[in-house]
Amino acid sequence: MSDIGLSIANPVDIAYLVTAVLFIVGLRYLSSPRTARIGNRISAVGMLVAVVATLTQDIVNWIVVAAALVVGAVVGIVSAQRVKMTAMPQMVAIFNGAGGGAAALVAAGELVKIYAAGQWPTYDVAFTSVLSAVIGALSFAGSIVAFLKLQELMTGRPVTYPGQQVVNALLLLAILVSWGVVVAGADAAPAFFWIALGCAFVLGILFVLPIGGADMPVVISLLNSFTGLAAASTGFVLGNNVLIISGALVGASGTLLTVLMGRAMNRSITNVLFGAFGALKPAAAGAGAKQQNVRSVNADDVAAMLAYANEVIVVPGYGMAVAQAQHSIRELADQLEKRGVEVKYAIHPVAGRMPGHMNVLLAEANVPYTSLYDMDDINPEFERADVALVVGANDVTNPAARSDTSSPIYGMPILNVDKAGNVVVLKRSMNSGFAGIDNPLFDDPKTVMLFGDAKKSIDSVVSGVKAL
Repeated sequence: MSDIGLSIANPVDIAYLVTAVLFIVGLRYLSSPRTARIGNRISAVGMLVAVVATLTQDIVNWIVVAAALVVGAVVGIVSAQRVKMTAMPQMVAIFNGAGGGAAALVAAGELVKIYAAGQWPTYDVAFTSVLSAVIGALSFAGSIVAFLKLQELMTGRPVTYPGQQVVNALLLLAILVSWGVVVAGADAAPAFFWIALGCAFVLGILFVLPIGGADMPVVISLLNSFTGLAAASTGFVLGNNVLIISGALVGASGTLLTVLMGRAMNRSITNVLFGAFGALKPAAAGAGAKQQNVRSVNADDVAAMLAYANEVIVVPGYGMAVAQAQHSIRELADQLEKRGVEVKYAIHPVAGRMPGHMNVLLAEANVPYTSLYDMDDINPEFERADVALVVGANDVTNPAARSDTSSPIYGMPILNVDKAGNVVVLKRSMNSGFAGIDNPLFDDPKTVMLFGDAKKSIDSVVSGVKAL
Protein backbone atom coordinates (compact mmCIF):
# COMPACT_ATOMS: atom_id res chain seq x y z
CA MET A 1 0.00 0.00 0.00
CA SER A 2 2.86 2.37 0.79
CA ASP A 3 4.33 1.86 -2.69
CA ILE A 4 0.99 2.74 -4.25
CA GLY A 5 0.77 5.85 -2.13
CA LEU A 6 4.22 7.00 -3.19
CA SER A 7 3.38 6.37 -6.84
CA ILE A 8 0.20 8.38 -6.65
CA ALA A 9 2.03 11.22 -4.90
CA ASN A 10 4.73 11.38 -7.57
CA PRO A 11 4.46 14.93 -8.99
CA VAL A 12 5.54 13.82 -12.47
CA ASP A 13 2.86 11.12 -12.61
CA ILE A 14 0.27 13.64 -11.45
CA ALA A 15 1.40 16.08 -14.14
CA TYR A 16 1.19 13.36 -16.77
CA LEU A 17 -2.33 12.51 -15.56
CA VAL A 18 -3.33 16.18 -15.90
CA THR A 19 -1.79 16.20 -19.39
CA ALA A 20 -3.80 13.14 -20.40
CA VAL A 21 -7.04 14.73 -19.16
CA LEU A 22 -6.27 17.96 -21.02
CA PHE A 23 -5.53 16.04 -24.23
CA ILE A 24 -8.82 14.14 -23.99
CA VAL A 25 -10.83 17.30 -23.24
CA GLY A 26 -9.03 19.16 -26.03
CA LEU A 27 -9.75 16.36 -28.49
CA ARG A 28 -13.41 16.46 -27.49
CA TYR A 29 -13.59 20.19 -28.22
CA LEU A 30 -11.82 19.69 -31.55
CA SER A 31 -14.77 17.60 -32.75
CA SER A 32 -16.73 20.76 -33.57
CA PRO A 33 -15.63 23.84 -35.58
CA ARG A 34 -17.42 26.01 -33.03
CA THR A 35 -15.14 24.87 -30.17
CA ALA A 36 -12.04 23.84 -32.12
CA ARG A 37 -10.02 26.92 -31.15
CA ILE A 38 -10.45 26.41 -27.41
CA GLY A 39 -9.78 22.69 -27.88
CA ASN A 40 -6.48 23.48 -29.56
CA ARG A 41 -5.50 25.78 -26.69
CA ILE A 42 -6.40 23.20 -24.05
CA SER A 43 -4.28 20.60 -25.84
CA ALA A 44 -1.39 23.06 -26.08
CA VAL A 45 -1.55 23.66 -22.32
CA GLY A 46 -1.49 19.89 -21.83
CA MET A 47 1.65 19.60 -23.94
CA LEU A 48 3.28 22.42 -21.95
CA VAL A 49 2.54 20.61 -18.68
CA ALA A 50 4.05 17.40 -20.11
CA VAL A 51 7.23 19.16 -21.27
CA VAL A 52 7.74 20.97 -17.95
CA ALA A 53 7.17 17.76 -15.99
CA THR A 54 9.67 15.90 -18.17
CA LEU A 55 12.30 18.60 -17.67
CA THR A 56 12.11 18.15 -13.88
CA GLN A 57 13.56 14.65 -14.26
CA ASP A 58 17.22 13.74 -14.68
CA ILE A 59 18.62 15.45 -17.76
CA VAL A 60 21.88 14.12 -19.16
CA ASN A 61 22.85 17.22 -21.14
CA TRP A 62 20.99 20.44 -20.49
CA ILE A 63 22.75 22.27 -23.33
CA VAL A 64 21.44 19.83 -25.93
CA VAL A 65 17.94 19.88 -24.44
CA ALA A 66 17.86 23.69 -24.28
CA ALA A 67 19.11 23.99 -27.85
CA ALA A 68 16.45 21.54 -29.05
CA LEU A 69 13.71 23.46 -27.22
CA VAL A 70 14.80 26.77 -28.71
CA VAL A 71 15.13 25.44 -32.25
CA GLY A 72 11.82 23.61 -32.05
CA ALA A 73 9.99 26.64 -30.65
CA VAL A 74 11.41 28.98 -33.29
CA VAL A 75 10.59 26.62 -36.16
CA GLY A 76 7.09 26.02 -34.83
CA ILE A 77 6.25 29.68 -34.25
CA VAL A 78 7.70 30.95 -37.53
CA SER A 79 6.06 28.15 -39.52
CA ALA A 80 2.65 28.73 -37.92
CA GLN A 81 2.80 32.47 -38.58
CA ARG A 82 4.06 32.34 -42.15
CA VAL A 83 2.34 29.28 -43.61
CA LYS A 84 -0.47 30.03 -46.04
CA MET A 85 -3.74 28.20 -45.66
CA THR A 86 -3.16 26.61 -49.06
CA ALA A 87 0.10 25.14 -47.74
CA MET A 88 -1.39 23.85 -44.48
CA PRO A 89 -1.61 20.23 -45.74
CA GLN A 90 2.11 20.28 -46.54
CA MET A 91 2.85 21.64 -43.08
CA VAL A 92 0.75 18.91 -41.47
CA ALA A 93 2.56 16.28 -43.54
CA ILE A 94 6.05 17.51 -42.69
CA PHE A 95 5.31 17.93 -38.98
CA ASN A 96 3.70 14.51 -38.87
CA GLY A 97 6.78 13.06 -40.52
CA ALA A 98 8.98 14.74 -37.94
CA GLY A 99 6.98 13.07 -35.17
CA GLY A 100 7.35 9.65 -36.77
CA GLY A 101 11.05 10.18 -37.35
CA ALA A 102 11.56 11.25 -33.73
CA ALA A 103 9.81 8.12 -32.47
CA ALA A 104 11.98 5.94 -34.71
CA LEU A 105 15.19 7.64 -33.54
CA VAL A 106 14.31 7.30 -29.85
CA ALA A 107 13.48 3.61 -30.22
CA ALA A 108 16.65 2.98 -32.24
CA GLY A 109 18.70 4.89 -29.69
CA GLU A 110 17.41 2.76 -26.82
CA LEU A 111 18.25 -0.48 -28.62
CA VAL A 112 21.68 0.74 -29.72
CA LYS A 113 22.44 1.75 -26.13
CA ILE A 114 21.55 -1.75 -24.89
CA TYR A 115 23.55 -3.49 -27.62
CA ALA A 116 26.54 -1.18 -27.07
CA ALA A 117 26.62 -2.25 -23.41
CA GLY A 118 26.97 -5.86 -24.52
CA GLN A 119 23.47 -6.73 -23.31
CA TRP A 120 20.28 -7.99 -24.94
CA PRO A 121 16.90 -6.32 -24.49
CA THR A 122 14.04 -8.14 -22.83
CA TYR A 123 11.28 -9.47 -25.05
CA ASP A 124 8.92 -6.60 -24.31
CA VAL A 125 11.55 -3.90 -24.91
CA ALA A 126 12.73 -5.57 -28.15
CA PHE A 127 9.16 -5.98 -29.42
CA THR A 128 8.06 -2.39 -28.75
CA SER A 129 11.37 -0.89 -29.89
CA VAL A 130 11.15 -2.50 -33.32
CA LEU A 131 7.44 -1.67 -33.54
CA SER A 132 8.10 2.00 -32.78
CA ALA A 133 11.09 2.23 -35.11
CA VAL A 134 9.36 0.52 -38.02
CA ILE A 135 6.11 2.50 -37.82
CA GLY A 136 8.00 5.74 -37.20
CA ALA A 137 10.31 5.21 -40.19
CA LEU A 138 7.38 4.31 -42.44
CA SER A 139 5.47 7.40 -41.31
CA PHE A 140 8.50 9.64 -41.77
CA ALA A 141 9.29 8.43 -45.30
CA GLY A 142 5.65 8.45 -46.38
CA SER A 143 5.08 11.94 -44.99
CA ILE A 144 8.09 13.29 -46.86
CA VAL A 145 6.74 11.91 -50.15
CA ALA A 146 3.30 13.35 -49.34
CA PHE A 147 4.93 16.73 -48.66
CA LEU A 148 6.83 16.63 -51.96
CA LYS A 149 3.64 15.78 -53.87
CA LEU A 150 1.56 18.48 -52.20
CA GLN A 151 4.33 21.06 -52.60
CA GLU A 152 4.56 20.05 -56.27
CA LEU A 153 8.27 19.34 -55.94
CA MET A 154 7.43 16.03 -57.58
CA THR A 155 4.48 14.94 -59.66
CA GLY A 156 1.19 14.74 -57.82
CA ARG A 157 0.02 12.00 -60.18
CA PRO A 158 0.19 8.37 -59.08
CA VAL A 159 3.60 6.78 -59.71
CA THR A 160 3.16 3.08 -60.40
CA TYR A 161 5.56 0.31 -61.37
CA PRO A 162 5.29 -3.37 -62.32
CA GLY A 163 4.86 -5.77 -59.42
CA GLN A 164 4.00 -3.02 -56.99
CA GLN A 165 1.91 -5.17 -54.66
CA VAL A 166 4.48 -7.96 -54.71
CA VAL A 167 7.30 -5.58 -53.78
CA ASN A 168 5.28 -4.10 -50.92
CA ALA A 169 4.39 -7.57 -49.65
CA LEU A 170 8.03 -8.71 -49.76
CA LEU A 171 9.16 -5.62 -47.85
CA LEU A 172 6.50 -6.26 -45.22
CA LEU A 173 7.60 -9.90 -44.96
CA ALA A 174 11.24 -8.83 -44.53
CA ILE A 175 10.19 -6.46 -41.74
CA LEU A 176 8.24 -9.18 -39.92
CA VAL A 177 11.10 -11.72 -40.21
CA SER A 178 13.67 -9.20 -38.99
CA TRP A 179 11.36 -8.20 -36.16
CA GLY A 180 11.10 -11.82 -35.06
CA VAL A 181 14.89 -12.24 -35.11
CA VAL A 182 15.36 -9.16 -32.91
CA VAL A 183 12.72 -10.24 -30.40
CA ALA A 184 14.19 -13.78 -30.29
CA GLY A 185 17.54 -12.29 -29.27
CA ALA A 186 19.64 -14.01 -31.93
CA ASP A 187 23.28 -13.04 -32.35
CA ALA A 188 22.45 -11.22 -35.56
CA ALA A 189 19.68 -9.19 -33.89
CA PRO A 190 21.42 -5.77 -34.21
CA ALA A 191 21.90 -6.24 -37.96
CA PHE A 192 18.32 -7.41 -38.46
CA PHE A 193 17.05 -4.38 -36.55
CA TRP A 194 18.66 -2.09 -39.12
CA ILE A 195 17.27 -4.26 -41.93
CA ALA A 196 13.77 -3.83 -40.50
CA LEU A 197 14.31 -0.09 -40.18
CA GLY A 198 15.58 0.25 -43.75
CA CYS A 199 12.76 -1.83 -45.22
CA ALA A 200 10.21 0.26 -43.33
CA PHE A 201 11.72 3.44 -44.75
CA VAL A 202 11.56 2.09 -48.31
CA LEU A 203 8.02 0.77 -47.78
CA GLY A 204 6.94 4.22 -46.62
CA ILE A 205 8.17 5.73 -49.88
CA LEU A 206 6.71 3.04 -52.12
CA PHE A 207 3.41 3.08 -50.24
CA VAL A 208 2.76 6.79 -50.95
CA LEU A 209 4.20 7.03 -54.49
CA PRO A 210 1.19 5.35 -56.19
CA ILE A 211 -1.26 7.69 -54.47
CA GLY A 212 -2.55 10.69 -56.39
CA GLY A 213 -2.72 14.16 -54.93
CA ALA A 214 -6.53 14.12 -54.90
CA ASP A 215 -6.42 11.28 -52.39
CA MET A 216 -3.97 12.91 -49.99
CA PRO A 217 -6.59 13.51 -47.24
CA VAL A 218 -6.77 9.75 -46.68
CA VAL A 219 -2.98 9.41 -46.75
CA ILE A 220 -2.39 12.25 -44.31
CA SER A 221 -4.88 10.88 -41.78
CA LEU A 222 -3.45 7.36 -42.13
CA LEU A 223 0.15 8.53 -41.66
CA ASN A 224 -1.00 10.58 -38.69
CA SER A 225 -2.38 7.43 -37.06
CA PHE A 226 0.92 5.66 -37.78
CA THR A 227 2.83 8.41 -35.97
CA GLY A 228 0.50 8.09 -32.99
CA LEU A 229 1.11 4.35 -32.79
CA ALA A 230 4.86 4.93 -33.05
CA ALA A 231 4.73 7.44 -30.20
CA ALA A 232 2.68 5.06 -28.03
CA SER A 233 5.18 2.24 -28.66
CA THR A 234 8.03 4.58 -27.76
CA GLY A 235 6.19 5.30 -24.52
CA PHE A 236 6.34 1.60 -23.67
CA VAL A 237 10.05 1.53 -24.46
CA LEU A 238 10.76 4.50 -22.19
CA GLY A 239 8.14 3.67 -19.57
CA ASN A 240 6.55 7.08 -20.21
CA ASN A 241 2.81 7.16 -19.50
CA VAL A 242 2.07 10.43 -21.24
CA LEU A 243 3.62 9.18 -24.49
CA ILE A 244 1.52 6.03 -24.30
CA ILE A 245 -1.71 7.94 -23.71
CA SER A 246 -1.12 10.73 -26.22
CA GLY A 247 0.13 8.31 -28.85
CA ALA A 248 -2.92 6.11 -28.37
CA LEU A 249 -5.22 9.12 -28.72
CA VAL A 250 -3.53 10.22 -31.95
CA GLY A 251 -3.48 6.68 -33.30
CA ALA A 252 -7.14 6.03 -32.51
CA SER A 253 -8.42 9.36 -33.82
CA GLY A 254 -6.25 9.09 -36.94
CA THR A 255 -7.49 5.58 -37.63
CA LEU A 256 -11.13 6.63 -37.22
CA LEU A 257 -10.58 9.60 -39.50
CA THR A 258 -8.90 7.34 -42.07
CA VAL A 259 -11.94 5.05 -42.09
CA LEU A 260 -14.28 8.02 -42.54
CA MET A 261 -12.11 9.47 -45.31
CA GLY A 262 -11.94 6.06 -46.99
CA ARG A 263 -15.72 5.82 -47.00
CA ALA A 264 -15.97 9.32 -48.45
CA MET A 265 -13.61 8.25 -51.26
CA ASN A 266 -15.15 4.78 -51.59
CA ARG A 267 -11.75 3.22 -50.81
CA SER A 268 -10.86 0.29 -48.56
CA ILE A 269 -7.90 0.36 -46.17
CA THR A 270 -6.42 -2.63 -48.03
CA ASN A 271 -6.57 -0.67 -51.26
CA VAL A 272 -4.83 2.26 -49.55
CA LEU A 273 -1.98 0.08 -48.28
CA PHE A 274 -1.32 -2.19 -51.25
CA GLY A 275 -3.30 -0.88 -54.20
CA ALA A 276 -2.35 1.73 -56.75
CA PHE A 277 -4.44 4.17 -54.77
CA GLY A 278 -5.71 6.89 -57.06
CA ALA A 279 -3.93 5.53 -60.12
CA LEU A 280 -5.62 6.05 -63.44
CA LYS A 281 -6.73 2.89 -65.20
CA PRO A 282 -5.44 2.69 -68.78
CA ALA A 283 -8.99 2.39 -70.10
CA ALA A 284 -10.12 5.35 -68.03
CA ALA A 285 -7.33 7.77 -68.76
CA GLY A 286 -9.11 8.95 -71.86
CA ALA A 287 -12.61 8.12 -70.71
CA GLY A 288 -15.29 10.64 -71.38
CA ALA A 289 -15.45 12.94 -74.34
CA LYS A 290 -13.73 16.28 -74.15
CA GLN A 291 -16.02 19.11 -73.18
CA GLN A 292 -17.56 20.48 -76.39
CA ASN A 293 -20.64 22.33 -75.14
CA VAL A 294 -19.16 24.56 -72.45
CA ARG A 295 -20.96 27.89 -72.03
CA SER A 296 -18.90 30.79 -70.73
CA VAL A 297 -20.55 33.78 -69.03
CA ASN A 298 -19.40 37.02 -67.43
CA ALA A 299 -19.63 38.18 -63.81
CA ASP A 300 -22.73 40.33 -64.43
CA ASP A 301 -24.63 37.33 -65.77
CA VAL A 302 -23.76 35.34 -62.66
CA ALA A 303 -24.67 38.27 -60.41
CA ALA A 304 -28.15 38.47 -61.91
CA MET A 305 -28.62 34.71 -61.64
CA LEU A 306 -27.67 34.72 -57.95
CA ALA A 307 -29.46 37.93 -56.95
CA TYR A 308 -32.87 36.67 -58.15
CA ALA A 309 -32.54 33.18 -56.71
CA ASN A 310 -34.34 31.91 -53.63
CA GLU A 311 -31.66 29.46 -52.52
CA VAL A 312 -27.96 29.26 -53.43
CA ILE A 313 -25.60 26.47 -52.41
CA VAL A 314 -21.88 27.30 -52.46
CA VAL A 315 -19.53 24.36 -53.12
CA PRO A 316 -15.96 25.30 -52.12
CA GLY A 317 -12.92 23.41 -53.38
CA TYR A 318 -9.15 23.65 -53.63
CA GLY A 319 -9.48 26.44 -56.21
CA MET A 320 -11.02 28.61 -53.52
CA ALA A 321 -8.07 27.89 -51.25
CA VAL A 322 -5.51 28.74 -53.94
CA ALA A 323 -7.21 32.04 -54.76
CA GLN A 324 -7.89 32.83 -51.08
CA ALA A 325 -11.46 33.63 -52.11
CA GLN A 326 -13.19 32.70 -48.85
CA HIS A 327 -13.53 36.30 -47.67
CA SER A 328 -14.98 37.38 -51.01
CA ILE A 329 -17.45 34.49 -50.89
CA ARG A 330 -18.54 35.58 -47.42
CA GLU A 331 -19.10 39.11 -48.73
CA LEU A 332 -21.13 37.73 -51.65
CA ALA A 333 -23.24 35.68 -49.24
CA ASP A 334 -23.87 38.77 -47.11
CA GLN A 335 -25.06 40.72 -50.16
CA LEU A 336 -27.33 37.89 -51.28
CA GLU A 337 -28.82 37.44 -47.82
CA LYS A 338 -29.66 41.15 -47.73
CA ARG A 339 -31.80 40.46 -50.78
CA GLY A 340 -33.55 37.55 -49.06
CA VAL A 341 -31.55 34.77 -50.75
CA GLU A 342 -30.83 31.73 -48.57
CA VAL A 343 -27.14 30.74 -48.80
CA LYS A 344 -25.76 27.39 -47.70
CA TYR A 345 -22.32 25.78 -48.02
CA ALA A 346 -21.84 22.16 -49.13
CA ILE A 347 -18.71 20.56 -47.63
CA HIS A 348 -17.38 17.34 -49.13
CA PRO A 349 -15.27 15.31 -46.66
CA VAL A 350 -12.24 15.28 -48.96
CA ALA A 351 -12.55 18.70 -50.59
CA GLY A 352 -9.15 20.37 -50.51
CA ARG A 353 -5.95 18.64 -49.53
CA MET A 354 -6.63 17.54 -45.96
CA PRO A 355 -9.63 16.68 -43.78
CA GLY A 356 -11.56 19.79 -42.77
CA HIS A 357 -9.65 22.06 -45.17
CA MET A 358 -12.75 23.90 -46.38
CA ASN A 359 -14.16 24.23 -42.86
CA VAL A 360 -10.97 25.94 -41.69
CA LEU A 361 -10.91 28.36 -44.62
CA LEU A 362 -14.55 29.36 -44.24
CA ALA A 363 -14.20 29.70 -40.47
CA GLU A 364 -11.30 32.06 -41.15
CA ALA A 365 -13.75 34.21 -43.11
CA ASN A 366 -16.26 34.08 -40.22
CA VAL A 367 -18.81 32.08 -42.17
CA PRO A 368 -21.40 30.91 -39.59
CA TYR A 369 -20.96 27.25 -38.60
CA THR A 370 -24.70 26.78 -38.97
CA SER A 371 -24.37 27.51 -42.70
CA LEU A 372 -21.90 24.65 -43.28
CA TYR A 373 -23.52 21.34 -44.24
CA ASP A 374 -21.95 17.90 -44.58
CA MET A 375 -22.43 16.00 -47.83
CA ASP A 376 -25.18 13.70 -46.52
CA ASP A 377 -27.18 16.63 -45.15
CA ILE A 378 -26.87 18.95 -48.17
CA ASN A 379 -27.27 16.50 -51.06
CA PRO A 380 -31.09 16.30 -50.80
CA GLU A 381 -31.17 20.11 -50.82
CA PHE A 382 -29.65 20.53 -54.30
CA GLU A 383 -32.91 19.61 -56.01
CA ARG A 384 -34.56 22.59 -54.31
CA ALA A 385 -31.68 25.00 -54.94
CA ASP A 386 -31.94 27.56 -57.73
CA VAL A 387 -28.17 27.85 -58.18
CA ALA A 388 -25.18 25.75 -57.17
CA LEU A 389 -22.03 27.91 -57.14
CA VAL A 390 -18.98 25.66 -57.52
CA VAL A 391 -15.78 27.48 -56.54
CA GLY A 392 -12.76 25.50 -57.65
CA ALA A 393 -14.17 22.05 -56.85
CA ASN A 394 -13.81 19.41 -59.56
CA ASP A 395 -13.58 15.73 -58.69
CA VAL A 396 -16.04 15.95 -55.76
CA THR A 397 -18.74 17.25 -58.13
CA ASN A 398 -18.06 14.87 -61.04
CA PRO A 399 -21.23 12.93 -62.03
CA ALA A 400 -19.02 10.25 -63.64
CA ALA A 401 -18.59 8.87 -60.13
CA ARG A 402 -22.23 7.75 -60.28
CA SER A 403 -22.49 6.38 -63.81
CA ASP A 404 -19.12 5.74 -65.50
CA THR A 405 -17.81 2.34 -64.40
CA SER A 406 -14.51 2.96 -66.21
CA SER A 407 -13.81 6.13 -64.23
CA PRO A 408 -11.17 5.93 -61.49
CA ILE A 409 -13.56 7.75 -59.16
CA TYR A 410 -16.53 5.48 -59.89
CA GLY A 411 -18.46 4.80 -56.71
CA MET A 412 -17.07 7.80 -54.84
CA PRO A 413 -19.86 9.74 -53.08
CA ILE A 414 -20.11 13.21 -54.62
CA LEU A 415 -22.02 16.43 -54.10
CA ASN A 416 -25.13 16.34 -56.31
CA VAL A 417 -24.62 19.79 -57.81
CA ASP A 418 -26.04 18.62 -61.17
CA LYS A 419 -29.43 18.30 -59.45
CA ALA A 420 -29.64 22.07 -58.88
CA GLY A 421 -31.73 24.29 -61.16
CA ASN A 422 -28.60 26.04 -62.46
CA VAL A 423 -24.88 25.44 -61.94
CA VAL A 424 -22.15 28.08 -62.04
CA VAL A 425 -18.58 26.75 -62.07
CA LEU A 426 -15.63 29.00 -61.30
CA LYS A 427 -12.36 27.75 -62.80
CA ARG A 428 -9.12 29.19 -64.10
CA SER A 429 -9.22 26.95 -67.18
CA MET A 430 -10.63 23.70 -68.49
CA ASN A 431 -7.79 21.70 -66.95
CA SER A 432 -8.90 18.59 -65.09
CA GLY A 433 -8.71 18.15 -61.34
CA PHE A 434 -6.15 16.06 -59.45
CA ALA A 435 -7.84 12.85 -60.59
CA GLY A 436 -6.88 13.79 -64.15
CA ILE A 437 -10.28 13.12 -65.74
CA ASP A 438 -12.94 15.15 -67.54
CA ASN A 439 -16.03 16.34 -65.70
CA PRO A 440 -19.34 15.81 -67.57
CA LEU A 441 -20.88 18.47 -65.33
CA PHE A 442 -19.27 21.14 -67.52
CA ASP A 443 -21.23 19.84 -70.55
CA ASP A 444 -24.56 19.91 -68.72
CA PRO A 445 -27.00 22.38 -70.37
CA LYS A 446 -27.70 23.84 -66.91
CA THR A 447 -24.02 24.63 -66.31
CA VAL A 448 -22.21 27.87 -67.11
CA MET A 449 -18.52 28.60 -66.59
CA LEU A 450 -16.99 31.76 -65.15
CA PHE A 451 -13.29 31.59 -66.00
CA GLY A 452 -10.53 33.39 -64.09
CA ASP A 453 -9.06 33.73 -60.62
CA ALA A 454 -11.77 32.79 -58.12
CA LYS A 455 -11.26 35.79 -55.87
CA LYS A 456 -11.31 38.31 -58.70
CA SER A 457 -14.33 36.62 -60.24
CA ILE A 458 -16.28 36.63 -56.96
CA ASP A 459 -15.34 40.27 -56.33
CA SER A 460 -16.74 41.13 -59.75
CA VAL A 461 -19.93 39.20 -58.99
CA VAL A 462 -20.28 41.09 -55.68
CA SER A 463 -20.01 44.39 -57.56
CA GLY A 464 -22.64 43.15 -60.01
CA VAL A 465 -25.04 42.20 -57.21
CA LYS A 466 -24.61 45.61 -55.55
CA ALA A 467 -25.37 47.33 -58.83
CA LEU A 468 -28.72 45.55 -59.32
